[in-house]
Amino acid sequence: MEEKKNNPRIRLAITQGDINGVGYEVILKTFSDSRMYDICTPILYGSTKVASYHKKLLALHQDLTFNGIHYASEAVDRRFNVVNLTSDEVKIEVGKLTEVAGEQSRLSLARACEDLKKGDVDVLVTAPISKKNIQSADFDFPGHTEYLSHQFGCSSLMIMVCDRIRIGIVTNHLALKDVPSAITHNLLYDKIMLMNESLKRDFGVPMPKIAVLAIDPHAGDNGVIGTQDQTVVKPVIDEVQSKGVLAYGPYPSDGFFGSSEFNKFDGVLALYHDQGLIPFKLMSFTEGVNFTAGLPYVRTSPAHGTAFDIAGKDKASEQSFRSAVYLACQILRNRKEYDELTADPLP
Repeated sequence: MEEKKNNPRIRLAITQGDINGVGYEVILKTFSDSRMYDICTPILYGSTKVASYHKKLLALHQDLTFNGIHYASEAVDRRFNVVNLTSDEVKIEVGKLTEVAGEQSRLSLARACEDLKKGDVDVLVTAPISKKNIQSADFDFPGHTEYLSHQFGCSSLMIMVCDRIRIGIVTNHLALKDVPSAITHNLLYDKIMLMNESLKRDFGVPMPKIAVLAIDPHAGDNGVIGTQDQTVVKPVIDEVQSKGVLAYGPYPSDGFFGSSEFNKFDGVLALYHDQGLIPFKLMSFTEGVNFTAGLPYVRTSPAHGTAFDIAGKDKASEQSFRSAVYLACQILRNRKEYDELTADPLP
C-alpha cells in the first residue's frame, strides 16, 4: 500500500461487461494507444483468455499485451493489467445473449466494487452489460446505477455528460406509466440538491445554474393539460431557490432544446429517461459518458449498450469509452481539489 500512496497515477478499475458484446472491443482499442498509460493504470476485471480472444478478432497491434494478476494490488504501471476472475474456460458466443456472459458480468462488477471499498483502486469505469442476462438473486436491479447505489448505501443521480451538456435523470430506468407517481416532492428535491453538489465538487462549477424540465407538454399549460408541474415541480424549485440553489423551471422540453436554451445552464435535470437521453444522444452519440453522481467513488461508463449486432466485427467506436476514462480521472482530481479547498472553511 505504501507504493500506491507514493504513486500519483490513478488506478482505474474496468469491469468487462458482457463478454459477447462490444465491451472488450472498446476497452482494448482504447488501451492500444500507449498515451493512455500516462494518465492511469488500467485494471480490467475479467480474463486474459477472453481478452486474447477479442484481441485476435480485432487484429490489434501485438504491442498490446496482458499482465495477468490475481489481485488489483499486484497491478503494474504502464501495463494492461487483468484480474483473472476464473481459471476455467469461459464460453464466448459473440453477439448472443447467454447465461455465462451474465454470470461473468456480475462477478466482474462485484469484485471491482469490493476493491473500491478496500482502496485498492481509485475509480471505476464499467463496460456495457445486458440488463436481461445479468439478473439474478445477487443482481435484481434495472441497471448499474441502481446496483451501485445499493452497494454503497447512498442516493445517486445518473448524469449524462458531453462537451455540450450535462443532463441528470430523476427516475432512471423506469416504465413511463410509473413516472408521474414516482416524481414526489422529496425525490425531486434530493435530485436537484445532488446535481447542485455534483456540479460544484465533481465538475468545478462554483455557482451552478440548473434547469428543471417539465413533466407535461407545455408544463401543463396552466392546468389545461396537467397540474403536476404546478403542484409538485414548481414548489420544489421555489424551495431549493430559498436555500441558495440556482434552479429554474419547469421548462417544456421541446422548446427548451429546440431553442438551445440549454446553453445557458451548467446542468439540466430531466424527469424521465427518454426526456433526457434522446436530446443527449442526438448531441453526442459517439462520445457521451454516463456518470453516477452521489457515490463515494467515481464511476463512469460509455453512453452506449452491448451492441450485439456489431459485436466482433471491428465496427464499434471506442470514443465514448475513452471519454469515460478521461472523465473518471478528471472528476477524481476535481474532488480532491474541492475537498482540499473546503476542508477548513473560515467561520
